[in-house]
Amino acid sequence: MKTCILVLGASGQIGTELTQKLRFLYGNTQVIASDIRKGNTQMMTSGPFEIIDATDKASILKVVQQYNVTQVYLLAAMLSATAENHPQKAWNLNMNSLLAVLDLAKEKHIQQIYWPSSIAVFGPTTPKQNTPQKTVMEPTTVYGISKVSGEFWCNYYHKKYGVDVRSLRYPGIISWKTKPGGGTTDYAVDIYFKAMEEKKYQCFLSENTRLPMMYMDDAVNATIALMQADADTIKIRNGYNLSAMDFTPKEIAQEIQKHIPEFEITYQPDFRQKIADSWPSSIDDSQARKDWNWQHQFDLESMTKIIIQQIKKL
Repeated sequence: MKTCILVLGASGQIGTELTQKLRFLYGNTQVIASDIRKGNTQMMTSGPFEIIDATDKASILKVVQQYNVTQVYLLAAMLSATAENHPQKAWNLNMNSLLAVLDLAKEKHIQQIYWPSSIAVFGPTTPKQNTPQKTVMEPTTVYGISKVSGEFWCNYYHKKYGVDVRSLRYPGIISWKTKPGGGTTDYAVDIYFKAMEEKKYQCFLSENTRLPMMYMDDAVNATIALMQADADTIKIRNGYNLSAMDFTPKEIAQEIQKHIPEFEITYQPDFRQKIADSWPSSIDDSQARKDWNWQHQFDLESMTKIIIQQIKKL
């Protein structure tokens, strides 16, 4: 059967760019974008788009059958900072959407699932440096609780029902194309726009808060590489550690100042500081590199250069 992909949550930060890359690889008509709201002009005009509530299994099934969908990328979620303000709503969206898609795979309506996990599965008791693949996971956020629960569900459905579900623990994702969507690492996106527009930025994290980060192109490529890998090479079904770089607000500001010398940064930590403090500062992703040959391409220097060049064109 020809690969046909449904992206749930296609209008979000990752979904917007992942959908376009998938359409480039598999053909516009073979990638159905969907979200609770319409996407940008490029998404709406380059291929099929369906309005879907990702927690509504019947609606998902209808689209799966209509297009003969073989793979579902489930990206719909409420992120860390937003979820703290809406705990029950976040839990319902993050868990019910996953269980709906897992059930569709169990019932043989779809062949393969991608579901993103996050470094939010870790907590204050997790080793901070080079956080191992298998370690203590005691998250202190609603988002983290939903992600660690989701990891267990993915592993369960794979072991019990043979569902081919694959997952990555994303670090902070940085892109110039789509504005951030309520995450704790969002400062690393916002800072570039403020640097270009206002030459100053007030950061909601303290200057030495080190967090794992990744340029969007690496995140998209890792996601597709994982899904294209042979099933027998995928040894972990709850969520692979994934990493590219780690830095502090002070370090990213210094990198930006190489391009915009007059740029100034100030710090006023808010409730997101506590979330960031509970997360690792660096990640050991050697298992992903070993199992399916993951390799990142971008570091802080190369990413900053590209983002500033691209924002100038906007």
